[in-house]
Amino acid sequence: MPRSPAPFAPFEWMIAWRYLRAKRAEGGVSVMTWISLVGITLAVFALIATLAVRSGFRAEFVDTILGANAHVTVYPAARVDEFGRSLRTIPDYAEMAARVAALPGVTRTTPLVKGQVMASGQGRNAGVEVFGIDAADLAKIPRVADPETGRGDIARFSEGIAIGSGVALELGVGVGDRVKLISPDGVKTAFGTSPRVKSYDVTYIFSAGRYDIDRVRVYMPFEEAQLYFNREGVADELEVILAEPEQAEAMAGPIQAAAGAGALIWTWKDASGGFLRALEVEDNVMFVILSVLVLIAAMNIVSGLIMLVKNKGRDIGILRTMGLTEGSVLRVFFICGAFTGIIGTVAGVILGCLFAIYIDPIFAAVNALSGGGVWDPSIRGIYYLPAELKLGDVLSAVALSLGLSFVVTIFPARRAARMNPVEALRYE
Repeated sequence: MPRSPAPFAPFEWMIAWRYLRAKRAEGGVSVMTWISLVGITLAVFALIATLAVRSGFRAEFVDTILGANAHVTVYPAARVDEFGRSLRTIPDYAEMAARVAALPGVTRTTPLVKGQVMASGQGRNAGVEVFGIDAADLAKIPRVADPETGRGDIARFSEGIAIGSGVALELGVGVGDRVKLISPDGVKTAFGTSPRVKSYDVTYIFSAGRYDIDRVRVYMPFEEAQLYFNREGVADELEVILAEPEQAEAMAGPIQAAAGAGALIWTWKDASGGFLRALEVEDNVMFVILSVLVLIAAMNIVSGLIMLVKNKGRDIGILRTMGLTEGSVLRVFFICGAFTGIIGTVAGVILGCLFAIYIDPIFAAVNALSGGGVWDPSIRGIYYLPAELKLGDVLSAVALSLGLSFVVTIFPARRAARMNPVEALRYE
């Protein structure tokens, strides 16, 4: 008894390849094949490009958050002094900082003095937030003490102030210019509190990569900030930097215990967790929407295969009478549909990866063609369109595209396999 051929034998591939190379008289089949191919290519490209941009957004936002802000902030609870005034300052900030710095996983602790004032320069005004910080600690902030984006000399910070690039642009000042800071909570006199006005040299201009930071932040030497904001001998809060920022929630308990009774803890996830969760939800929604696009593109394979089966009915009948099994016929048409899905997926992956890799020149070209102003950092928060290509995103797009292509191919292939050869040849 003759042995049945192995699945996906060479002759099955040969027949499938001949069917894919439709003749001019069968142009409809060829057009549908090309439509399916282009549709899957564009759908996979859109899926990979979108996932890369969303991953880049999250990575850039997290990097700017962690690169210019505290991973954990220690606040003091309200206390009442001998005059009955409610105070929220840390009198023993040096000892508290030393206790917290001794914890495993803590890389730096920095006492801060903070206040909101009005800055004035070149006839312009802007509301800013002043951070009083030690010069050595300022030099350790990655996004601020970056020589590639900063202007001026950060080593001269103790001689003046450091301002964000957005503040400098708003006030129209540069390195070496003077900026006047006006605080409503100034000198206390018998007639009330008078505003405090003082001018400082701009010694350094930084760009943290976030518009909302660069637009309002000003750094002042710690001792000068204590004098300016009437914080002699105290600090407003303690900035804690961790070796592993993702462990901020786990470190909150030990830090609070080390800080002492009455200390309040606020992590970077508490401050930005809602935004990051919104990004995650948006990622999932975008993946579902683009998955529907891939499904629609894969459905074109069904249309093409149905037309192919209809046009090849006579061939199917002849092949069946020659001894070809239903399984062989099914595999022939499965190869036709799967081959379209594979080629479209590969092309889409290549285009998506190239888009993610060369997103900067592509975006620059789009911006130039549109006359500029496509990306507004005041709305987006960051200064450019980021993209981060992750292997997991690419593999998920490939698995989705190939999976849908293979599944939808089975139905028209089964229809061809179950075709009755007698009915197929009756009118031939």
